[in-house]
Amino acid sequence: MISLEKFVSEYRGASGMWEYEYSAETAVASEALWRCWSDMEAWPEWNDGLDEIEIDGPFEVGTAFTMTLPGGDTVRLRLVEIEPGELFTDEMDGGDFTVVTEHRLESAGDGLTRVVYRTEIIGDAADAVGPEIGPDITADFPDVVAALIKTAQALG
Repeated sequence: MISLEKFVSEYRGASGMWEYEYSAETAVASEALWRCWSDMEAWPEWNDGLDEIEIDGPFEVGTAFTMTLPGGDTVRLRLVEIEPGELFTDEMDGGDFTVVTEHRLESAGDGLTRVVYRTEIIGDAADAVGPEIGPDITADFPDVVAALIKTAQALG
């Protein structure tokens, strides 16, 4: 398992990078949020940016999955980092660029949890590709995080 920090640091010196981060705080228990994330088969039930998901194994590092987006486009990713109850990271290999998305839960104090979605596009083509596709990839982060929180809240 390679950490996101180490993975990104290997690319920063010789290539470009594009990044975006969105976060929201909630009183919903982090355990409930994690249950939603780790149940990949249920993602399309609460994430309107996903029509279908096909998973090639359990929720563990190395598992590949294909997401079908509204409109029929598909994206192939794999899980590259998991710290149970805290974060998971997936990546999409675009050849001369890689899209890395970290999904993280942090304590925000006073019983609150901060839900963080962070995407970095790294690699030789990142400077050109990032501004083109990055905003499309991350545009729904506020809606996805709100839906995650609402779904986790219903779980209790």
